[in-house]
Amino acid sequence: MDSLFPKYDVIVVGAGHAGSEAAGAAAEIGANTLLITMNLDAIAKMSCNPAIGGVAKGQLVREIDALGGLMGKVADKSGVQFRILNTSKGPAMWSPRCQSDRALYSKTMREELEKKENLHFRQDNVIDVLTTDDGKRATGVKTSTGQIFEADAVILTTGTFGNGLMHIGETNFGGGRSGERASIGISAALEDLGFEVGRLKTGTPPRIDGRSINYEDLEIQYGDEDPNAFSFMTESLPSQEEQLTCWIGNTNEEVHDMLRSGFDRSPMFNGTIESTGPRYCPSIEDKINRFSDKDSHQLFLEPEGWNTYEMYLNGFSTSLPEDVQYKALRTIPGFEDAVMLRPGYAIEYDYFPPYQIRRSMETKITEGLFFAGQINGTTGYEEAGCQGLMAGINAARKVQGKEEFILKRSEAYIGVLIDDLITKGTEEPYRMFTSRAEHRILLRQDNADLRLTELGHKIGLASDERFEKFKTKKESIDKIHDLFADYTVYPEKMDPMLKEQDTSTLSQPVKAKTLIPRPELSIFNLMNADPELKEEAHEITTDALVYEQVEIQIKYAGYIEKEFEMVEEMKKQEDTHIPDELNYDKINSLSAEGKQKMDRIRPETLGQASRISGVTPSDISVLMVYLNN
Repeated sequence: MDSLFPKYDVIVVGAGHAGSEAAGAAAEIGANTLLITMNLDAIAKMSCNPAIGGVAKGQLVREIDALGGLMGKVADKSGVQFRILNTSKGPAMWSPRCQSDRALYSKTMREELEKKENLHFRQDNVIDVLTTDDGKRATGVKTSTGQIFEADAVILTTGTFGNGLMHIGETNFGGGRSGERASIGISAALEDLGFEVGRLKTGTPPRIDGRSINYEDLEIQYGDEDPNAFSFMTESLPSQEEQLTCWIGNTNEEVHDMLRSGFDRSPMFNGTIESTGPRYCPSIEDKINRFSDKDSHQLFLEPEGWNTYEMYLNGFSTSLPEDVQYKALRTIPGFEDAVMLRPGYAIEYDYFPPYQIRRSMETKITEGLFFAGQINGTTGYEEAGCQGLMAGINAARKVQGKEEFILKRSEAYIGVLIDDLITKGTEEPYRMFTSRAEHRILLRQDNADLRLTELGHKIGLASDERFEKFKTKKESIDKIHDLFADYTVYPEKMDPMLKEQDTSTLSQPVKAKTLIPRPELSIFNLMNADPELKEEAHEITTDALVYEQVEIQIKYAGYIEKEFEMVEEMKKQEDTHIPDELNYDKINSLSAEGKQKMDRIRPETLGQASRISGVTPSDISVLMVYLNN
């Protein structure tokens, strides 16, 4: 059938968090892009928790923003509460998080996408990926209405919709999320092309009428007094007084007993659900089954938006029968009169084991076909968003005849995530943690713009306005750093402050920079103790984020230097390219397991090969010698 529509450069299938970033990025850097979704009113819909960021996830959002993506900006515009997590730890662990207005987030993302001149929209259901006769190159998509849309690159971001099956107790039905139908057809089409397909599971908790809660039995949780934005372009956020509050509650043994009463009707325990769920976000029934020694689990009651009384019960994800959910819910202290607006449910969906994609997010089997988001076995809006961003960038660059854009593990959490997926694979929904990044001291949330904005501007994604703001900030950081390195402070000004901070006094004048590494001191302590220093600094900038950056750089200089040395040591391996067509069977000295694993994953660099489970150091040595000959 001939197409009724013009040919596009890039087609993005799905408008969740991966699809939104993919379409936005591709269009921004000049590709004529079509975004196809089953529901244009549900763009970037928050299917689960209406929140952005969290441990390591916040770092991903800041990286998306630094490159010129949309998630950070949209989160700031729709956030109802803002917090920095892990502030009791070092800056490498600090992670921003915001509670979002669910409806406003989706509305704002659509508005941002509609500003893109090269982006077009279509509400339809894609059922097939069109390719050349040999299946080696993607040429477009076909929809359930029989329409054909042609393109030079196709990005699939099907989320949980691929053959989605929802479970509530002994009831199951097709769907991609509550109230929306599943996407049928794409998985079979990809299997026909030779792709391996698997099944994963995720879930969501019941939603509660906030008016029915006894808040006196819960602990209140405020937002930060001085909230931090995700986007480096955001100028202001709601004050602590303006932000909405969250609440903390706890289960008890009575709640657990009530939940256990429904285990015989649970799809998780009666064999109905066979797929693997997220390890780090288990259902409440999974938690009390696996951790039977714990008599209580923490719950977070979180608002769904500015203008709704609907609340999200974080920590109570479940697929138990609705009557069991309801009875257990009403057993929780503070929830005795709770009204359940929507029951919790589990959902099974298709994914494609990610060894089948390259670092560019392009599939290895079909050229011009890209995967991003949960289709690759990840969980989380943030993990999806960064994959979508990279897929959109690389799909557009491929069409434009430009080299692929790759972020290394030493450059970004995004690089860590993608490398983990394609090198290590996943048999359960993958989520990001700071512990997954070996260079996390370098990959802090505070310096994402210093690491990535210049790269984003170079590829045409980060705007000129963003780049100019970045340059101004960088210049201010350098000047403040030099000021504190050159400025001499004297005992008569410093000693009263040093005594107050319970740290040793000075015996002679020293450079201001030498005092900052003391754990008891901040850069602001020195400025307040010496008005002249403060005046000189404020002549350069009054931006608190600049001072924070300088303080981190000075306090952790030794650790940062060691990280850079490690990166340099690994650089040779990371830069050593392995030809796609390499026949590992011909390299006699490789171990049998090494041959098998590398042949399956087809690593792109020697560094990537070294991180494959089952590939030994001796295998890497042999491969290095072989490649150098």
